[in-house]
Amino acid sequence: MSDVAASGGYFIAMACDTIVAHPNTITGSIGVFGVLPNIQPLLADKLGVTVDRVNTGKFSDLPTITRSLTDYEKKELQLEVNEIYADFTSKAALGRHMPVERLRRIASGRVWSGSEGKAIGLVDMLGSYEDALKIAANRAHLKADDYKVQRLPRQKSSTEKFFSRFFGSEDADQAAAEARLLQAKLGPLYPAVRQYQQLMQMRGVQARLPYELEIK
Repeated sequence: MSDVAASGGYFIAMACDTIVAHPNTITGSIGVFGVLPNIQPLLADKLGVTVDRVNTGKFSDLPTITRSLTDYEKKELQLEVNEIYADFTSKAALGRHMPVERLRRIASGRVWSGSEGKAIGLVDMLGSYEDALKIAANRAHLKADDYKVQRLPRQKSSTEKFFSRFFGSEDADQAAAEARLLQAKLGPLYPAVRQYQQLMQMRGVQARLPYELEIK
């Protein structure tokens, strides 16, 4: 695990035979939360936009961010969150060979460094990417000359990066221009808005670190 492997990152790692992390890796965050904001007041107050709806069924407009959830809908959403959390913690406990009760004491969304993760059983050893490769090769009974490492996605060469700046796609150029315009208008709020845009492009249940890390 590199700089950040929390929540979804740890979900992927927890089934491994050996988990290797840097001492400063941000990991853990074994938890689930559900967020469905209601932006209707913002639309109405700031833009004068209101929403009228005609539903074909009781829940046909879900998920929606243009009205408040009913008590029943909140209850159902919480049940889904609880089910996912139970699945997450039970699989993490199985992968870490520890009782579920012990795992849940270090779960609940808590975030740990790689060093702390090793001390509490979430990480097997502290090391680098190269250390993890050696462990994988040893488990596969491979010698150093028997394999080669292919890093994905493939990094562009300096020449490719140079020409892509001049012959990039029109869509990419337009997206970059729109991003610069939005950043100029929003200033320090731009990173939060950009993250929200990315969040809304995703579908289904997400495993996310519920924090924004900024190292200065």
